[in-house]
Amino acid sequence: MTFFKITLIRSAIGLPTKSQGVLRALGLHKRMATVFLPVSSDAAGQIMKVKELIAVSEVEKAMTQEELRETRRPDPGYYIERSVAR
Repeated sequence: MTFFKITLIRSAIGLPTKSQGVLRALGLHKRMATVFLPVSSDAAGQIMKVKELIAVSEVEKAMTQEELRETRRPDPGYYIERSVAR
């Protein structure tokens, strides 16, 4: 089953109440929030209403919050190959 990965890029401040309601219905409340919705015509219609505010991609698997956090974690910049005997 495929999913839409939807991320809110722009804020809804100053937009009509109808557009803000569509974002709430999609489950997007804050900027840079990401939700996964199953691919359906209902979700596609809602996405088209606010397409200027969001980034959408199609993925095979919905990720949990922990998995999303792990993908955003930066590379530490170094690796410990072995510890020194003390």
